[in-house]
Amino acid sequence: MQDILEKASHIKLVIFDVDGVLTDGSLYIDAEGRELKVFHSRDGHGMKMLQNSGVDIAVITARTSEAVAHRMASLNIKHVYQGQQDKLAAFKVLLEKLALDAQQVAYAGDDVIDLPVMQRVGLAIAVQDAHYLVKKHAHWQTPSVGGRGAARDVCEMVMEARGTLEAQLGRYLMAGDS
Repeated sequence: MQDILEKASHIKLVIFDVDGVLTDGSLYIDAEGRELKVFHSRDGHGMKMLQNSGVDIAVITARTSEAVAHRMASLNIKHVYQGQQDKLAAFKVLLEKLALDAQQVAYAGDDVIDLPVMQRVGLAIAVQDAHYLVKKHAHWQTPSVGGRGAARDVCEMVMEARGTLEAQLGRYLMAGDS
């Protein structure tokens, strides 16, 4: 785990896949063909704390969904790449746009479409219920499954490695006895 924390201490950007990572991977489609997604509130709060600690966040997803656009806007995530069948192309755009080296980036994924990016980043993360090949190529695996705390696991691990977790959580604890 010390090796993982060392890698995580250099992370300046965390990229999340959506389906299977920020959601449980289920696709809910109503009678009119509208897609619905379920996001976990604790994952969202972890993402807010990670941003508050100085780490940028992006999402790269193969699907396109208004629900994703709304959720990411509510979390103030500005780097949202939807409809990306070639996630590597979006990754390269992000590196150039943010002037980052791949070693400064973590990527959390769950399926084989995530592997091209995962094999290039400084910290590749698989959610607990990821495809076996994704787990095989990951540096670290979350204790939680996708859509049920995996993103929070990622955020807290990166904050711990960067020495910012205690300060982020401490904001919610009573200061002193007064």
